[in-house]
Amino acid sequence: MNEQVRTVAVVSGHVQGVGYRYFVRGVAGDAGVAGSARNLPDGRVEVVLEGGADAVRSVVAELDGSRAPGRVTRVDVRAEAVQGSHGFTVL
Repeated sequence: MNEQVRTVAVVSGHVQGVGYRYFVRGVAGDAGVAGSARNLPDGRVEVVLEGGADAVRSVVAELDGSRAPGRVTRVDVRAEAVQGSHGFTVL
């Protein structure tokens, strides 16, 4: 069985005002991953992902991939305790 995980990624660069959160929602939805994406006051985007470990890893890999809008300069990732999230919210 694919272990359930929760990952928080903070994405730096030019990622606000370019549709980045909606891009993440689409990628997460395609992968069957729950979570959220929200703009931070300092210009970064916080992405929370929860689901199967393989699916979450694939979404994290897309965060600075060639399809990502804007210009990603850094992605900082940390693990958190699974909370049983459902759906994906753009905040």
